[in-house]
Amino acid sequence: MIFKPNISPQEILLAGAFGGCYFGVDVEITREFNYQELFDETLSGVDENLYLSPTYKKSINKFKTDAGLPYSDWKAKGWIHEDDPYGWFEWYIKYDAGRRHPDDARQIERWNNFCGSNGRWKRRIYKMINETGNWNVSPRIQQSLLHWGYTVNQKDYEEFLIQ
Repeated sequence: MIFKPNISPQEILLAGAFGGCYFGVDVEITREFNYQELFDETLSGVDENLYLSPTYKKSINKFKTDAGLPYSDWKAKGWIHEDDPYGWFEWYIKYDAGRRHPDDARQIERWNNFCGSNGRWKRRIYKMINETGNWNVSPRIQQSLLHWGYTVNQKDYEEFLIQ
């Protein structure tokens, strides 16, 4: 299964994602985990205001728009694994740092469905760009793609055009 985000977890946060509150919101944690160690090792150099705010601020987002669903929806849809109670981005941070986990295949499949080579939202944004000629079209979709470790780019756009 192919998994090739084109930006790292750190780059996602530095670009402006999750309204600055990804790890600042209350979630249901059922297992002990040292988040400070995760932050120190993986997010060193990233301003804590970009991921630990208790409130969502769309002004922090790269595309200055809301994107995503509330945590309660993530839980209801079964997207949360108990080892990664904050969701996909937490999983991605740990995966990027070298952890391999039984949930990898499911998370990689979710990523592929969203923004992999034939991902629904990746195809959608390139179709919109092609139709409008506007690389800034649909800030909400572009913000969502950013959350999943993907930014639109000329190379992938050209590949889209020949499909």
